[in-house]
Amino acid sequence: MASLSSTLATVIPSSPEFSKTATKRRLKTHAKRTHRFQVSCNDHEKPPTTNPQPEKLILPPETSLNRQNVDRRNLLLGLGGLYTTTNLNTLPPVFANPIKAPSFVPGCTDSLWNLDFESGVRTGACCPPAAKELEMDYKFPTTGETRIRQPVHRASPEYIQKFKDAMQKMKALPDDDPCSFKNQAKVHCAYCNNSYTQMASGYPEKVLQVHYSWLFFPFHRWFLYFFERILGDLIEDKTFGLPYWNWDNPAGMEIPAVFEDGGRSNPLYNSYRNVNHLRPAVIDLDYRMKERNISPLDQVRVNLCIMNRQMKRNASDPTSFFGGEYVAGDNPISSVGSIEAGCHTAVHRWVGDPRTPNEEDLGNFYSAAYDPLFYVHHANVDRMWTLWKGLGGEGRKEPNDKNWEEASYVFYDENRKPVRVYNKHCVNLEDLKYEYEDSETPWKSNPPKPRSATYSETTSPENVTEMEFPLSISETVTVQVKRPETNRPKDQKKTIKEILLLKGINFNGGKFVKFDVFVNIFEDINRISPCESQYAGGFGLLPHKTSEKMNSKTGVRIELTELLEEINADGDDSVQVTIVPRVGCDDVTFEDIKIELIDVYEKESN
Repeated sequence: MASLSSTLATVIPSSPEFSKTATKRRLKTHAKRTHRFQVSCNDHEKPPTTNPQPEKLILPPETSLNRQNVDRRNLLLGLGGLYTTTNLNTLPPVFANPIKAPSFVPGCTDSLWNLDFESGVRTGACCPPAAKELEMDYKFPTTGETRIRQPVHRASPEYIQKFKDAMQKMKALPDDDPCSFKNQAKVHCAYCNNSYTQMASGYPEKVLQVHYSWLFFPFHRWFLYFFERILGDLIEDKTFGLPYWNWDNPAGMEIPAVFEDGGRSNPLYNSYRNVNHLRPAVIDLDYRMKERNISPLDQVRVNLCIMNRQMKRNASDPTSFFGGEYVAGDNPISSVGSIEAGCHTAVHRWVGDPRTPNEEDLGNFYSAAYDPLFYVHHANVDRMWTLWKGLGGEGRKEPNDKNWEEASYVFYDENRKPVRVYNKHCVNLEDLKYEYEDSETPWKSNPPKPRSATYSETTSPENVTEMEFPLSISETVTVQVKRPETNRPKDQKKTIKEILLLKGINFNGGKFVKFDVFVNIFEDINRISPCESQYAGGFGLLPHKTSEKMNSKTGVRIELTELLEEINADGDDSVQVTIVPRVGCDDVTFEDIKIELIDVYEKESN
């Protein structure tokens, strides 16, 4: 098979980027305002039936709570979460209620969860080492050069060798070192595979989840930030930047060669990858656990259309891009962001090894960070945040909400110190002191295009108002959904978007779930390409490792404004919505399907 690079010219016009002498530009963002966030750990899968022991506040004898008249609200708000598990519901509503990660003191309690330890290739004990001291709010270093994150496929041999040296040193650290590769993987497992509860926010019975909501991007940005700093410290190079897997660019749509060369002697190598997807296979950014059997060039075209839809059409506002609101006491049920449910999940599953029980490593939350590819994959996911803001438009900014800004997590820094960080402090890359070396984004100019309609005899779909909910999607479902308004003025469409809402999606979080959504399809759905407008979007949710059914819930938003114009349906009173289950949808149900007009710029101030 011909290499991908040899066929790119037929898809993408030649440009300086594909030359070895390409001019290297840097990509960075500037915050217009600041932001912040919070979380808790218990090494297994379902919430405890009895409340865990509260984190104990240790005070000098002369300031014992038994002897002092301390105002409870001031104490809780001022001590960074080291308080008893008294429910915060009694606090006045004037206070924000962000999710707050627990302290690393006293650490996790493995026995509180029912996680499946037996059927995995990695340990199910996710909790990192307990801290020997209380965490402090993180303060950015006042000195140091900006780190440059480069695309792996363009990186110099010297840069790649530094990366390998750093990874080798990290893997050689002892298991009790918080900075070891194993413990970095455990940090991700603990936050992402339900080892934490919202105990520090006053809800010990509620699991904390950093997926399916607006926590997804900021949590992973902070996780990579400290991982990168640890690598630089290990090789004594404060300028070292974590490379990124440039899978949104045709030149980077293969697993980078440096992750396979040399086999087990290569610290970037991992044996748990899909052997059918090694080079020269082209990644599928809409992967559904089934090969498309199309040419590499056609796959590149599909990927570009997918990226355009997920970065532009279905991501015109913070909720659609970041995900929905998630505050203390809640489950993350509002909606999942376009990138998280799209290319992010597709890459995880495309790389995961189908020979293993849980598609380890990248194919499952609990094991994902054991593959070095995870870090360069998520570096590119993080880059999407930067690129998205750079696309322009009033709606392309972080959530303007105290519950997002004040949400916080606890990590170990490169000095093995536990530190608390907030969403609001990770918005400005100048504060974080890293930038992305620029790489061309041809997906910007590759939007989906309408398919010429061909009609076949079909039964009339049932009106959504007459259907019984919850609605199962174990089989393909087609419904007629009424629109709130037709032929709206162009000026109104700029700020008020017509959005299809799939609400209350109930699914088993222990299974990979993938379904696709189509609008106004009157022929065989299998003939519709992701590059056609009628394909409204594909949504995938990565599984957790669990020994029993894990009841989860989220939602999906799909923007219809441009789509309906392109297919000449803007004057129709209703549209036909078809939901096609791909994988893991036997027990998936929807609580509601509706179309609403949403002012995506209405939340301009707190």
